[in-house]
Amino acid sequence: MPARHSAGILLHRRAADGTVEVLIGHMGGPFWARKDEHAWSIPKGELEPGDDAFAAALREFEEEIGSPVPAEDFVPLGQVRAGKLLTVWAARGDLDADAARSTTFSMEWPPRSGRVQEFPEIDRALWAPLEQARRLLVKGQLPFLDRLRDHLAAHP
Repeated sequence: MPARHSAGILLHRRAADGTVEVLIGHMGGPFWARKDEHAWSIPKGELEPGDDAFAAALREFEEEIGSPVPAEDFVPLGQVRAGKLLTVWAARGDLDADAARSTTFSMEWPPRSGRVQEFPEIDRALWAPLEQARRLLVKGQLPFLDRLRDHLAAHP
């Protein structure tokens, strides 16, 4: 069975003080509800059969944030294997994180109750400085923060 593959966009901006901030989303659903550290994600999602990874990254960003990626220039940050293969692009852009509205998924909750509920894929979004994002992102996605930092240092 082939490995699952996801793709996403790491949107970044510079704050007024020059600090680099990244847009991340808190994962929705009951498992993540009371968690904060390492419970956030780069907006991303699984590729469907025949998908182009970049096209999927753009689609998944819009599904999880509720708006198209507000950028035109994208930098590939490569891939990381953390359970599944994740491919990410960085883009400089800005949007209102408080206005983020995600699509939903269905799951039986509570377990074995027979009751199916809807939960947002991302229940809130946040602009976080890189050091804060390092504490919040799921650990498997942390290499992308380093790659973004290195890219920005080489291309200010």
